[in-house]
Amino acid sequence: MRKLALGLALLCGALFTGCMAGPHQLQRTVDDWDRKMYVENPWLDAALWVVPVIPFAHFGAGIGDFFVTDAYTFWVKDAFSGEKGTGFRHSDVPAEKSMGSLLGDGKFLEIAGE
Repeated sequence: MRKLALGLALLCGALFTGCMAGPHQLQRTVDDWDRKMYVENPWLDAALWVVPVIPFAHFGAGIGDFFVTDAYTFWVKDAFSGEKGTGFRHSDVPAEKSMGSLLGDGKFLEIAGE
């Protein structure tokens, strides 16, 4: 009985671990909304972090990603296709000034457009 329980726990762990990887479509959409709002009105964006609308939206989106978006994308589209994973295309938010990603050509605390 103990070995069966351990085996089931390992199987569930392996299955659900795939649900933690993926494009995180819902969470990154909340990130895009947050970013757009910050560019348009930093004070309103800050207030929605304090209230805390954005943290709750991000948390809820993470649950949706775990059970639906990432699980579907990982297990149905990516895991057994032999191809690379599915990426996420962020929305374009026009801004007069911006920071670059530290994974790309961005430099720490450098603001372009100033």
